[in-house]
Amino acid sequence: MSTTPDNTALLERARAIVSDAERVTQAHLRKVTLPGVTFGLITLDNGEDHTKPNTFGPASLLSLDAAIDAALADDSVDAIAVTGKPFILAAGADLTSIQGGGPDAVRTVAELGHAVFRKLRDGGKTSFGFVNGLALGGGLEVALHCDYRTIMDSAPAVGLPEVMLGLVPGWGGAYLVPNLVGADRAVTLIVENPLNQGKTLTGQKAFEMGLADAVFNGADYLEQSLLWAASVVRGETVVERPEVDRGEAWDAAIERARGIVASKTGGASPAAAKAVELIAAARDTDRDAGFAAEDDALEAMSKTPELLASLYSFDLVQKRAKRPAGAPDRSLARPVTKVGIVGAGLMASQLALLFVRRLEVPVVLTDLDQERADKGVAYVHAEIDKLLAKGRINQDKANRHKALVSGETDKQVAFGDADFVIEAVFEEMSVKKTVFADVEKVVSAECVLATNTSSLSITEMASDLEHPERVVGFHFFNPVAVMPLLEIVKGDATDDATLATAFATGKALKKTTILVKDSPSFIVNRLLGRFMSEVGRIVDAGTPLQVADGAFAGVAPMPPFFLLSLVGPAIALHNNETLKGAYPDRFYVSPALERVVAAKKSSYYLPDFSIDPEVEALLEKPEQPVVLTAEEVRARTLAGLAEEARLMLDEGVVSAPQDIDLAMITGAGFSFWNGGLTFMLDVAGISEQATGQRFH
Repeated sequence: MSTTPDNTALLERARAIVSDAERVTQAHLRKVTLPGVTFGLITLDNGEDHTKPNTFGPASLLSLDAAIDAALADDSVDAIAVTGKPFILAAGADLTSIQGGGPDAVRTVAELGHAVFRKLRDGGKTSFGFVNGLALGGGLEVALHCDYRTIMDSAPAVGLPEVMLGLVPGWGGAYLVPNLVGADRAVTLIVENPLNQGKTLTGQKAFEMGLADAVFNGADYLEQSLLWAASVVRGETVVERPEVDRGEAWDAAIERARGIVASKTGGASPAAAKAVELIAAARDTDRDAGFAAEDDALEAMSKTPELLASLYSFDLVQKRAKRPAGAPDRSLARPVTKVGIVGAGLMASQLALLFVRRLEVPVVLTDLDQERADKGVAYVHAEIDKLLAKGRINQDKANRHKALVSGETDKQVAFGDADFVIEAVFEEMSVKKTVFADVEKVVSAECVLATNTSSLSITEMASDLEHPERVVGFHFFNPVAVMPLLEIVKGDATDDATLATAFATGKALKKTTILVKDSPSFIVNRLLGRFMSEVGRIVDAGTPLQVADGAFAGVAPMPPFFLLSLVGPAIALHNNETLKGAYPDRFYVSPALERVVAAKKSSYYLPDFSIDPEVEALLEKPEQPVVLTAEEVRARTLAGLAEEARLMLDEGVVSAPQDIDLAMITGAGFSFWNGGLTFMLDVAGISEQATGQRFH
C-alpha cells in the first residue's frame, strides 16, 4: 500500500481489528510466463476445501494488499491476475470476524477493501480477474476492480447479495456495476436478485450480463484465461464493451428499483433503499465519491437493527443448518444405494430428479399403470435435457442420470432392493397407509419408508405397520429443486437409525434439514396456516382483500393471497382443515376459500394482478363489515403468529426459536434482514405484547 499518512493510518487501524475469529484467506503470488508476457498470478486460498469458501476479513485484505504490492514492485511482472482456489474465488466479507467491532470496524474494513482492491486498477499494470467459481459480494468486487475479467461458465453462484443481509455492496460494486453494465442490470444484480430470496447468476449468465469479457469451460479454465489475457496484453485481442445509456434508461431503472423495494420490503429495509440511492448517484459522480458513499452507507447500515437480524440469520444458515439440533449420531446412518418413489406425478417426478442428480443412484418411479410411470420418467429426462442445453451438466452426466431413472408398476421389482422409499401420493391418510402397507411387504427389513406429507401424522401413518420404527417424515417444499428446507419428522416409533439415515440423505441432497416433532402441519405449514387463518378471518369479516394483501410488505415474502394462489387454494384449504381439526380454538377455515376451491379456481388473481371477478363474487359480504387498516391487519396477524410460535416451542415441535427462524427463512422465504420470524417479532415488541415474553 502507498506510504501516504492516510494509508498508513488505515493499515494500522486494520491491524488493530484483526481477530482470531477470522479464517484468513492468504494471497499467494507466483509468476507465470507466456510468450511476451509475465503474469503475477495471485491465488486466494484459505487452506480449506470448497465447502469453506474464501472470505475477506482484515487479515485477508492485508495479505492481498501485500501480494499486489509485491507484484507491482517486481519489474519482471507485466500484468497481474487474481483467481481463487478450486471452484471458489471468494464469498465476500468475513462477517464473523468484524461483527463484534461495531460501526468503527465496519468503516475500517470498508475503507480497507476499497484501498486494496482499487490498486488493481490504479497500480499501473494491466489487471485481470479470473472468476473461477463462486464469487459473491467482495469476491465479485475484487474482480470488478480489474481492467478485464474472465469467468468459468459453470460458476455456480455469482452476485452481490448484500441487500439480503441488510448491507449494500461496499467495496465498489454499487458504483462499478452500473457504470459497467448499465443501471437496469445493476438493479437486477444489486436489488432485485437479493430480494428474490438471494438469487444468484451462473457464470454463463454473468458473462451474458456483461460482468465478464470472456467465458471459458471449467476443464482448463485457468490455462484458457491466461492465454486470453496474454493476447490482450500483447494487443492481439481488443475488448469492446457497449456504451452505458446514462439517459432515460437510467431513470427508468431507478424507478423500477424503487417499485421492487416498495413491493418487496414496504420500506422496512434501509439497505434496499440505500442501494437504490447509490445506483442512482453512480451516473453522475466520480469513482472516489462513489466509493466514499459506499463507505458511508456501510457504516450507516452497521448501526441498523436490520444488520443485527441479518447476522443472526447468516449464522443460522451457515452454522445451525450444518449441525441440525437433535439429529442422531451420523454413524448410525445406513447407506442409500437405490431409491424408490411411490407415485409418478409432478411432485414425485421432481423428487426423482433431485435424488438422481444428488445421490447418483438408481431411482425407480412406480404408479398404477406403465403409462403413468413412463410419463414421470419422461418428465425427469426432459428436465435433464434442459440442464444439458443450459450447460449445467455435460453429455456424459446427462446420459448417466437418465439411465439411472426408470418406471415400474410391480412394487416387488421396483423396491425389493431399495434402501429408501418415499411416497408422494394424494394427501389423504387412508391412501398413504395403504401405500405403506403394500410397500412394507416387498422391501428389506432395513429399508427406510419416508413420507412427503405436508401436514398428516407420521405416527398414525405408521401405526398399522409391522415395523413403524422405519417410517419418517421427509417434507420438501415447492419447487423442490429451489427451496432449501427439508423438514425431517420423527414419529413416536421412529428409531435413531432411520432418523440418522434421513438426515444423511437430506445432507446429500444439499438441503437444510430440521428435526420436527410429529405434530399437525409441522413448522412452516402450521405457521403459514395460522397466518392464512388470521388473514382469512379478517377478510371474511369485511376488510377488503386488497388491504389485507398490502399489509405485509417487508414482513412476509409475498402478500397472503398471492401466497395462497402460489400454493394452490385446495392445498391451503386442506392444510387449514387439518389444523382446525387439531386446534379448533385458533384456526379458521374460510367459507369463502371453500367456495373458491369448489369453483376450481387456481388463483385469486388474473395475470394482470387484478382480482379475478369470479373470485370476488365468492367472497363474504357481511351485513355489518368490520374494516381494519393495513396496520391493524398486520398487528393482529403477527400477534397470532407470536402466539403460535410460542405454543410450538412449549409443545417441543422444535428445540429452539432458531429452528423456527431457520425454517421460515429457508422454507417460506422470510427475509434475512428480519431475522426470520421470532427475531422480527421480538424487535417489533409483538412477542411480549402477545405472549408476555421474548423469544430471544
